[in-house]
Amino acid sequence: MSVSESFQGEEPERGTWEDVRDLPPSAKLVAKVLEYNDTMTQKQIAQESLLPPRTVRYALSRLEEQNVVASRFSFSDARKRLYSLELEN
Repeated sequence: MSVSESFQGEEPERGTWEDVRDLPPSAKLVAKVLEYNDTMTQKQIAQESLLPPRTVRYALSRLEEQNVVASRFSFSDARKRLYSLELEN
């Protein structure tokens, strides 16, 4: 573990559209859907993008690897996660 990883208060660097460019088309589509809609669940993303739920999960995992998407638990239903686009300006 590096020194920078040992600090819990430190946020990881946010991704950019440059990071998204090399991802699969499904991840690009999910990023665009999140760009136009602030916060969504996986199910909402699947409905909006017309992608299968499994593809949406894969796309979100790839976007999270690039620090482009942030996720948090839903306050109304703790079983669901809410996703939002977190790009550096």
